[in-house]
Amino acid sequence: MTASARTLLLPAWTLWEREVVRFLRQRDRVVGALVTPVVFWLLLGAGLGRSFQAGGGEGYLDYFFTGTVVMILLFTAIFSTISVIEDRREGFLQGVLVAPVGRFGIVMGKMLGGATLAMGQGCLFLLLAPWAGVPLSVAGLPWLLVAMTLVSVALTGLGFLLAWQLNSSQGFHAIMNLFLIPMWLLSGALFPASGAHSWMAWVMRVNPLTYGVTAIRQGLYWQQAQPQAWLALGITAGFTVVMVGLALAVTRRTTAGDLL
Repeated sequence: MTASARTLLLPAWTLWEREVVRFLRQRDRVVGALVTPVVFWLLLGAGLGRSFQAGGGEGYLDYFFTGTVVMILLFTAIFSTISVIEDRREGFLQGVLVAPVGRFGIVMGKMLGGATLAMGQGCLFLLLAPWAGVPLSVAGLPWLLVAMTLVSVALTGLGFLLAWQLNSSQGFHAIMNLFLIPMWLLSGALFPASGAHSWMAWVMRVNPLTYGVTAIRQGLYWQQAQPQAWLALGITAGFTVVMVGLALAVTRRTTAGDLL
């Protein structure tokens, strides 16, 4: 491996490892990011199961399974990127910025750490798919993993972009409640756009997370072709690239003194 490659990969690997180890040592984060969405899925599925049917007679427990997967990815991204604010408060982030490492390695280390945690918890939840009646298939598994990875990286990048510019975890939680949770609610995770009011259906169409939900649903229900699944996967990939680019841009124009 060349010196330039080591300069790029070593900080990314180190920060990735730090994110994973810190997460596993904080069991409350594991419980909060995984158990809370499962409880939502069970309660809403049981409460609305008899009063809701999607196209083709799909029950709400089945329909909301995809939304719960995305909720787990979102919650994990939120919890992992809060560490950016904690690192700033503790002075760790300032030390990383003055170190002789590239900003790309810093961004990728933090983002891949959060995305790895999101993917791990999302895959654990997929173990409930047979019990929920979700017809997972080996043929659709590669598509599903690609879609989940793209959504994980995109949401972690969005959380990183927001957390980098905030000074307090309270402010981050306010942004989460005002922006990130509504983004999930209006993604087709909780209800389909076909039954929504016209203005809400329009918001759902311009919401990039809507296409991530569609792409993941295609992987879960491989035998049931989702409308414009390839377009949804392409838009999700584009959303991911944009989030990585914006996260890299905001770190490049920031110095250690700006974080004091």
